[in-house]
Amino acid sequence: MNGLDWAVLIAYFGVMVAIGVWSHKRVDNVSDFFTAGGKMPWWLSGISHHMSGYSAVMFTGYAGIAYTYGVTSFVTWSFPIALGIAIGSKLFAPRINRLRSRLHVASPLEYLKNRYDLKTQQALAWSGMLLKIVDVGAKWAAIATLLSVFTGISLNQGILITGTITAVYCTIGGLWADALTELGQFVIQLLAGVAMFVAVVMELNDKNIGFLGAWDEPELKGHGEPLVGPYGTVFLMAFLFIKLFEYNGGMLNQAQRYMATASPKEAERSARLSAILWLVWPVVLFYPMWMSPLLVESQKPDGSDSYGLMTEQLLPHGLLGLVIVGFFSHTMAMCSSDANAIAAVFTRDVAPVISTRARNWSQRSGLIAARLATVVFLGLSMAAATQVNSPAFKDIITVVIKWVAGLMGPMAIPMMLGLLRPFRRSGPTAALGSWSMGLFAFWLVNYPINWSVEGGVPLQYQVSIPLAVSLVLYILIGFLRPEDTPERLAVIETVNTDGDDGMAVRVPVGEPVDTVPGKG
Repeated sequence: MNGLDWAVLIAYFGVMVAIGVWSHKRVDNVSDFFTAGGKMPWWLSGISHHMSGYSAVMFTGYAGIAYTYGVTSFVTWSFPIALGIAIGSKLFAPRINRLRSRLHVASPLEYLKNRYDLKTQQALAWSGMLLKIVDVGAKWAAIATLLSVFTGISLNQGILITGTITAVYCTIGGLWADALTELGQFVIQLLAGVAMFVAVVMELNDKNIGFLGAWDEPELKGHGEPLVGPYGTVFLMAFLFIKLFEYNGGMLNQAQRYMATASPKEAERSARLSAILWLVWPVVLFYPMWMSPLLVESQKPDGSDSYGLMTEQLLPHGLLGLVIVGFFSHTMAMCSSDANAIAAVFTRDVAPVISTRARNWSQRSGLIAARLATVVFLGLSMAAATQVNSPAFKDIITVVIKWVAGLMGPMAIPMMLGLLRPFRRSGPTAALGSWSMGLFAFWLVNYPINWSVEGGVPLQYQVSIPLAVSLVLYILIGFLRPEDTPERLAVIETVNTDGDDGMAVRVPVGEPVDTVPGKG
């Protein structure tokens, strides 16, 4: 990087902070901070939903998969996400929106106290917060890895810079700041992605390879196969189920985007927009990664530095800075949205249980607590980032795929399926049973069993077995021990009922419900 690239990067950071300061004026209470007061336009919610699913892991971990295996990086990652969100646009988005508009909650997990019980809510809240610390830590490590490639600064310095800038704007402006910065980041990503795509195509033409002829080159042999290596059919199916839950609210931050829209119909439209973007845009981003074996030689065994090396080689200064800003935009979008979601969970779900004072917070006190929780979460995730390359985690892609995907099912299944009528018989016993045994299954296949199997348990089973165990137990326990009380049925009917939201029966969280609201 030279002075021009640094100017682009510093200007980007300045704009992000300015948006946070401007958004501060739109945040008057906790509802504004966590759900934008239900006033976010569907198109902004959709772009924000899309952007909050990216991070620099795409340009490191998934760039390595693209470098090594080719198009399977799209087939087993962004395509399942697009399909999962498309399904969730009908299945989950409207119901999650009704959590805010009808149950009047500000955290995606707040409704679980009535849907199940306090123990279930706390189990999912604490485990979700701990997993997110590790998940976001991997994202900080990914962007710091890229920053070190271009600038030579250390991993810890890169983590500190990106984390501090993100903390400033998302703590000041809440979800409004997240969404508006993500809109700006989407525009930057668009320019940077197209610039890199054009640069790679021009380089291929200069080498007399051509846009389509590249696939015939020996370096790309087998790279056109959709399912190769550890990323086979079982992995694809498991990943589809995982992303169906994760990107429709299981990881909490995407649920907030649905909650922030004005109505269930707008939440559905925002999800459809996000699904379309996930289907189309990653192809533009991935094409240079698929071509990278023809243009650079990775210095790392997993190929995670290939995109950074290619960017340095092909782009002039200024555009290089723009692409680096694109890396930052992905990571900061995801991490800031995660921070806001976890702050919501702590402030609304955890703090009132562990502190009597928190139950009586005023609007101002609640808002201060929300901002402090955001800062603390970001600090903990930055601390975790320094350990991502330790023997416990091995590398970035291991954390993202094995830990996050493997643990997603046990945490998301009770939350997401609890919204749906067909699972109304599943109560606290089913929820806690599926959660605890899913976590136990994750531990078994990744440690005791993994150590006793020659070569280790294949990756597809490491991520699919915990999900399968949780899903089967949630359904089976609900069938054998139904706990569909009138109070729980009331919550389910409230989030499933069609009609005028303004006439919906309010079900205050934590208070008993005597009747089941009818349709209409």
